[in-house]
Amino acid sequence: PLLLAKEVATLDMYAKGRFLFGIGAGWLKEETDIMGGDFAHRWTQTRESVMAMKELWTTVESEYHGKYYDFPPVYSFPMPVQRPHPPIYLGGHAKNVFKRVVSWGDAWMPNRITPEDIENGRNELKRLCEESGRDFSTIGITVYGATPDPSVVSELFSAGAERIVLSIDSIPEKEALRQLEGFVNDFL
Repeated sequence: PLLLAKEVATLDMYAKGRFLFGIGAGWLKEETDIMGGDFAHRWTQTRESVMAMKELWTTVESEYHGKYYDFPPVYSFPMPVQRPHPPIYLGGHAKNVFKRVVSWGDAWMPNRITPEDIENGRNELKRLCEESGRDFSTIGITVYGATPDPSVVSELFSAGAERIVLSIDSIPEKEALRQLEGFVNDFL
């Protein structure tokens, strides 16, 4: 988390305080194993990494002592422009993602879901916010990987998405630009 905290803060600096930090814990066990992760506890490890980064982003002399990450007092610069830190967008669609968002995230970022899934997710986030005392209005919803179809995008926004990241198939650059221009003309 030490290097990643610096990278995120640097991106936030170059983005003039507009960086959104989307993260997930992965789904491919072999990939997690190769990188030295603990697949069965990957979300626990991810949470600990985020907690360590939040410490680095919010205090000048930071230290962290956890199960997966441990470092003595250090200075980590640059600090992010956004305070206390760039928003943490948690990916996933499993039921536990909602608890994670309410507990230590700032937004839910599901991948390729339906408007009904968004409505159900919003309801679960609201319920968990009420239980924990968190203000639901502080939680964002961004859909990742939506098809660039204006009617689908409109339905996702109507269901409660605040931001949508479009997915373009692996096609030649000129065709991708044509699709995006068509989307902009149709939607805006």
